[in-house]
Amino acid sequence: MTRKLTPQARPTQAPVRARRGVRALAALALAAAGAAAWAVNYPVTPQQRATAQQVAQAGVPLSELAPNAPDTYTVKRGDTLWDISSLFLRSPWRWPELWGMNLDQIRNPHLIFPGQILVLEKLDGRARLRVGQAVGNGTVRLSPKVRSSELIDGIASVPLHLIEPFLNEAVIFNSDELEAAPRVVAAQEGRVLMSRGDRAYVRGELGTQRDWRVFRNARPLVDPDTREVLGYEAAYVGAATYVRPGRTTAQGEIVPATVEVQSVRLEMGVGDRLAPQPPREFINYVPHAPQQPIEGRIVSIYGDGATAGQNQVVALNKGARDGMERGHVLALWSAGRVVQDTTSPDKATLRLPDERHGLLFVFRVFDRMSYALILNVKDPVVVGDRFTQP
Repeated sequence: MTRKLTPQARPTQAPVRARRGVRALAALALAAAGAAAWAVNYPVTPQQRATAQQVAQAGVPLSELAPNAPDTYTVKRGDTLWDISSLFLRSPWRWPELWGMNLDQIRNPHLIFPGQILVLEKLDGRARLRVGQAVGNGTVRLSPKVRSSELIDGIASVPLHLIEPFLNEAVIFNSDELEAAPRVVAAQEGRVLMSRGDRAYVRGELGTQRDWRVFRNARPLVDPDTREVLGYEAAYVGAATYVRPGRTTAQGEIVPATVEVQSVRLEMGVGDRLAPQPPREFINYVPHAPQQPIEGRIVSIYGDGATAGQNQVVALNKGARDGMERGHVLALWSAGRVVQDTTSPDKATLRLPDERHGLLFVFRVFDRMSYALILNVKDPVVVGDRFTQP
């Protein structure tokens, strides 16, 4: 993504006035629900709030800034919180330590908007990020607050187009419940496979549910360490709509229910299973590090690949019961290789240290497992790779 940096600008206020006004507007989260997004109160954790209040007075050490952090940056459409945090910070998940939040004046302390100018202030070995606006001649005036009408255009925390397809598709079932779920038993006109617009015939209890997801081949996900079955993952086939109920004729013949295929990721076939479509969620993703130490392993790569790379999804063996949250940023480690010490007469077998080589972003959390997006990675990711707090 190309970033346009504004010419270097300095605040027009005197340093003393700047010190008195150091409660910056913070940024960073999803303006999720379209035109109604401004009305939503996005969550700020107690730890983030406490950090922000402290940093509003102190700022962060200059050593925490990225090597080439610009003095000013103009926010563009298409920017994300992760992009902007990476531009200014060595560790982008540590955003509350750079942004002091004006918690009294602003409804949502996360949002920033296209067109705003971010000003990096450096004073007494500390740095703060504030919001300003151009006033001509290359100077920037610092703004005390954001107009609420701008909230509709707030930028997202992470590239949502990478996550959104998985919100309905990537599902971990706590038990093998699909075995008892309604199932496709036949297709229209004797077809073997069905695509969008086709009708399928289903046996099982559909009730009054109108919208359904269709899955195939639920498989157990096993913890690499304990060998415990943590859940069941099934390939997402598509979506279908309930058309008419099944019945039993006077002669005792079973007439299956009818559904119509609305969308397909894979062609639908006999034996595929139906699960209710949940209500659409408008979720706030705020990148942040876990508050407590956490460690686990990758259980599977979504899509059955042998390895995964940037922007792919992996399943983790930690979930809500382990303290995992949406928005957690995790460090990814590759297992150290086993080698032989060729410099010693005993030719000892050595296990090299694990090496940190990427970052994960948790976007969906279940009871015992989670799904995470690979934000960046140096080497191919494989099942069994370890993750920790960053």
